[in-house]
Amino acid sequence: MKDQSDKKASHWLADQNLGSTEGWLSVFLNTFLFFLKYWVGMASGSVAMIADAWHTLSDTLTSVVVLVGFWIKKMPPDKEHPFGHGRAESVASVVIATLLMVVGFSFLRDSVQRLINYQAAAFTTVALLVFLVSTLLKELLARFSLWAGKKINAYSLIADAWHHRSDAIASLLIVVGAYFGRYVWWIDGALGIAVSVVILYTAIELLLQATSIIMGIEPSRELRENIVAIAKEVCDDDIQDVHHLHVHQYGDHVEVTFHIRVNPNTTVHEAHEMASRIEQAVREKLHIEATVHVEPEYSAS
Repeated sequence: MKDQSDKKASHWLADQNLGSTEGWLSVFLNTFLFFLKYWVGMASGSVAMIADAWHTLSDTLTSVVVLVGFWIKKMPPDKEHPFGHGRAESVASVVIATLLMVVGFSFLRDSVQRLINYQAAAFTTVALLVFLVSTLLKELLARFSLWAGKKINAYSLIADAWHHRSDAIASLLIVVGAYFGRYVWWIDGALGIAVSVVILYTAIELLLQATSIIMGIEPSRELRENIVAIAKEVCDDDIQDVHHLHVHQYGDHVEVTFHIRVNPNTTVHEAHEMASRIEQAVREKLHIEATVHVEPEYSAS
């Protein structure tokens, strides 16, 4: 039992290190790219480039949230927070999403104003190279984040990967648009609007994701099927029904409660043993803390 506990602790530490590595790599790379993009954007007088620079900085902030989330997960539950502190990550995400929406609307206004005033931008070769390199680096970072997220089953890393990919797409749009900018004056304003829309979409997606977790989410069909399969596998034909399933998510810590119907002739001791075996199986196979309520087959509750 001790060897199993030590092995579990070792895997947990490895997951924490991989998550922290992704977070710090993202913070340093995005901060560097922000200053580089902002510099060439100011030099070119391009609202699209400056907006994309702030989009990159927003990726730094979301990666900070990832780091904070992994740090908070190390904090043990306390009297005020018996299920841990995992939802602090969602609260921080709401704040970041709100700030990101302010940035998006600000650049959307500036881009429209630029079109109204017939303002063009001079895209330099250096600026194009910076944004082309940024596209490649952010796509590589997105792939690493996606791989790490799937490896340790961390949704925050998978979400971070899509933020990186959206930034890569926005940078690629600017590279393509800047090439045609020498032929059409309005390309910078149009690209500014496109990047602003990407920023707003990212903010809304982040906000919806965070608020859904805080308010509580409906169990997925896959989770329901897995729990029913585990319960029936553990207890064979002793279970007549599995229902009333609820999921409570606190960051990466997930609690699930559900009812099982059994033969009314089942003794209290047998029912308790049955529930304990199911809870242990769910914990081992799904890494979810389960609480099972047992009721007789004819019960309507």
